Amino acid sequence: MILAGKRCLITGANQGLGLTIATAYAAQGADVCLCARDEAKLAAARDAVQAVARGRVIAQTADIANADQLQNLIQRIDREWGGLDVAVCNAGIYGPKGYIEEVDWQEWVEAIQINLVGTVLTCRAVVPGMKSRRAGKIIIISGGGATKPMPQLSAYAASKAGVVRFAETLAEELAEFGIDVNSVAPGALNTRLLDEVLAAGPEKVGQAFYQASVKQKASGGDSLEVGADLCVWLASDQSTGLSGKLLSAKWDPWRELGERAADLRKSDIYTLRRIVPADRGQTWGDPPKGTR
Repeated sequence: MILAGKRCLITGANQGLGLTIATAYAAQGADVCLCARDEAKLAAARDAVQAVARGRVIAQTADIANADQLQNLIQRIDREWGGLDVAVCNAGIYGPKGYIEEVDWQEWVEAIQINLVGTVLTCRAVVPGMKSRRAGKIIIISGGGATKPMPQLSAYAASKAGVVRFAETLAEELAEFGIDVNSVAPGALNTRLLDEVLAAGPEKVGQAFYQASVKQKASGGDSLEVGADLCVWLASDQSTGLSGKLLSAKWDPWRELGERAADLRKSDIYTLRRIVPADRGQTWGDPPKGTR
């Protein structure tokens, strides 16, 4: 019950990782607000979360790329709960698949609008209340596109790299207000996004990525619950003071990082940074002596 009394919003919560996070939060005692665009799926998700809930559960349809709909959602939370302690920015799509000169341009822009602009709009909506209370947790779901190129999935890759750098920036903006902002790399998950890749085929997503996706489907992929567990930890008081980081649910020792928050605050560990030749043992490209 480490989230007892926490008022939490999860976007994209009607299926997949978002629903798993919402369920984990509810089981840990949080008040949970589910948000998504599909009304029927959202209603079913609300019922599933309610079945395990120790706190209050509400749900409201909203498009995170629509500022007015987000404001209506936040106003409802303020009216019914008196505020928000945790926001999980999970909603996202892959967007168009194919070479940049061939994909539908409006679909490409829509992916940026949902993944990047929608995440920023969600944060804009929740930050004023958190600032007034001088406390809060913002958790942004990243993806493979943040840390490596993803040919033929350029909108997804660009948007996910963008949200991670946005999270790093927002963390610094909000540090004096006691608000922690972190990104989560949940792993290779078997969700609707994987099914989209398999349906698109190798001619759209590339042979290598398609074959890797086939293997992932067969293996079962990484655990949704592990990603949700990291989001529970980041929403809890156990992680207070840790901010501006991109954490891997699968690979990083995140359960130990609460006691290292002060050291990590001064470090670029778990962040996106440029690699220079010296980082890889090369001497070429070094600046002249005395100028470093």
